[in-house]
Amino acid sequence: MTERAQQDIQALAKGGRTNFLGFLLRLAGTAPFLFIAGRLYGVEALGRYASALVVVELAAQLCALGQRRGLAQRLSEDDREQAAVVADGLLLTLMLSGGIALALYLVPAPMFPSGTLSEFDRLMPLAIVPNALTEVALAALAYNYNIGATVRARSLVEPWIQTLAALAFLYLEPDGGLILSYILAKYAAAFTAFVPMVRLLGVPRHWHPHPLRIGRLAVLSFPLAGADLVEWGTRRLDIAILGFLTSPAAVGVYWAAQQVASLPQKLKTSFEPILGPVITRNLKEGNLGAIAHQVGQVGFWIIALQAGIALALGIPGSDVMRLVGKDFVSGTGALSFLLAAEVVAATAVVSEAALVYVARMPNLAISLATIALQGVLTFAGIELARDLGYNDKFQAAAAAAALALSLGAASLAKAGLLSRILGGSVNNWRWPVVWAAAPAIVVGWATQQVQPWWLSLLLGLPAILLTYGWVIWHRGFGPEDRVIFRRNTGG
Repeated sequence: MTERAQQDIQALAKGGRTNFLGFLLRLAGTAPFLFIAGRLYGVEALGRYASALVVVELAAQLCALGQRRGLAQRLSEDDREQAAVVADGLLLTLMLSGGIALALYLVPAPMFPSGTLSEFDRLMPLAIVPNALTEVALAALAYNYNIGATVRARSLVEPWIQTLAALAFLYLEPDGGLILSYILAKYAAAFTAFVPMVRLLGVPRHWHPHPLRIGRLAVLSFPLAGADLVEWGTRRLDIAILGFLTSPAAVGVYWAAQQVASLPQKLKTSFEPILGPVITRNLKEGNLGAIAHQVGQVGFWIIALQAGIALALGIPGSDVMRLVGKDFVSGTGALSFLLAAEVVAATAVVSEAALVYVARMPNLAISLATIALQGVLTFAGIELARDLGYNDKFQAAAAAAALALSLGAASLAKAGLLSRILGGSVNNWRWPVVWAAAPAIVVGWATQQVQPWWLSLLLGLPAILLTYGWVIWHRGFGPEDRVIFRRNTGG
């Protein structure tokens, strides 16, 4: 391995280590929030909150205009000072998010399809502006290899502020507690991101907004924004469809399962901030072989880590959902499919990290086809379950299965396209993942026989992780794979 390639792998591994810490912190903050929201606010309140969340986060993704990844390319190509380039992106995002937030505040119906809302529910769009601006600020920091700010903002401040605020509002304003805690958490995360960004980049000097420059930025950002929007939409389309076809209670149960399943998803998205700058630099140097190697390496790291977490959460799935509340146990089937979906989606995500720079429009076309396929399969699955006489919890499981099938198809298509463009394999699947999963499943089954359920969960979750981790480390990881757990690649 050349010195440059070794430095790239070391940078990717460092980003992965930092964000794995972020995953653990986010897990610690999200779990108590789900407990508070499910047990103390109730399943119907959680369902209304989830329906509004879909629209608000969709708007924030749209307003960010793909700058989570596109900003890295602009910073590497623009000769102006970084602060000025970032200021253009922030201004564009501020104008878009402010307009959409005002529109949703005046017309809140899209956020609450059931028609039931309180005076506090109407405030939900206030979170759009800080959420979108935080994406741009964190992308600017990631370009400069500051991943710690992302961990602090998204994995420490945001989930813990939301959890503590939800608990406090339970006594101060129970009717709007979930909404108000979400808004407060987004503003706290924005503050946590902007302080280090200003310290690093400073205030832009000699910068003046120009309509033509800002307009050109919007046009160039559209393919990336579309890809980001579709990728995010695949995780929310199922909730939107369930919101129209089933009850708020079913949406609440499904959303809780999705929050549990989204924990391993953070592992793959956490590599994106550091993977973007590495890919853009190698593209500038024409080093396509290095990109193929990096995509394959990061993809294996993600699959290996996600598979272990998915087993640990999925085998005792009913016990995990029981932590949220007894009404949520019916979401165990949906949880299993959602965890599988996150594992099969890993190949698509890391392939897209390169495709957004080398084949933007083909990548967008595949993404659009994916979400269209998901929509068709979701509607068909829900209607089939309904025709067979199954209740809305089985219909939710059908929606989760549709997501898994769609993301699996996207992974095959995007990996194949990137392999052809780079002229090298980007395959990140390795059979040792199965070898490690087999004994973990046996251990998980054995711990499920323990009673009561909380003791089974307390014993089973770490036992599954330890069994899987031991086998994958000794039988699946080679010297290069183990870099992710070392501070020095020469070690």
